[in-house]
Amino acid sequence: MRDDEIGNVRVRGSGTQSVYVTLRQEILSMALEPGSPLDEVRLSERFKMSRTPIREALLRLAADGLVTTLPNRNTIVAVIDFATLPTYFEALTLMYRVTTRGAAGKRNAKVMARVHARQKEFSDAVAAHDAYAMIEANREFHVAIAELAGNPYYTTFFARLLDEGRRILRLYYSTFDDRLPRQYVDEHEEMIAAIEAGDVERADRLAIDHAAQIVRQIQEYVARDLDRPAEIAIP
Repeated sequence: MRDDEIGNVRVRGSGTQSVYVTLRQEILSMALEPGSPLDEVRLSERFKMSRTPIREALLRLAADGLVTTLPNRNTIVAVIDFATLPTYFEALTLMYRVTTRGAAGKRNAKVMARVHARQKEFSDAVAAHDAYAMIEANREFHVAIAELAGNPYYTTFFARLLDEGRRILRLYYSTFDDRLPRQYVDEHEEMIAAIEAGDVERADRLAIDHAAQIVRQIQEYVARDLDRPAEIAIP
């Protein structure tokens, strides 16, 4: 490959990444609302680049479940299907439990240091009322715990669930006007303490309680702000 061809690949790759990161953040923060159209021509004009990196970025967002291509080939921000929340929360609760329990039975100082680092990031984001940073740090905190548990299949599946639920988490934080109570930082600290103490049963109970309070808050949000029946539940 010639030097100019390599340069073009780099430019296109960096362009795709820039569009992907920008649109992803706008979707997750709800700046781009569910159902919003994503027209390639307009996006090309906005980002001042060809349609190729735009199309590649949209394909990546589709793989993340954040955009949907309709039968007429138009692309929109993926809608949030509240009807699937009961099964989503059932799976999420299970993964909270198996990863937190699993981590309590393991010892790995290097991964545990990452858990503490991600918790510090989450705590700082809560203090700053930065919802996007909270979502990112919360995801990385729980993924680090899953990595400590040591089952890569669980880690991959849990990361996928956390990614799919980012906008749900954004709605959850919005119920507090992004001023998340210190309680939720403390819940993470309690999980860390149970893991470091090797207390498997306490780790399991904390994971159940952590999931349950998220479900309750989303349940109230759906019933109050979206005028829908509050039928979100987990076993």
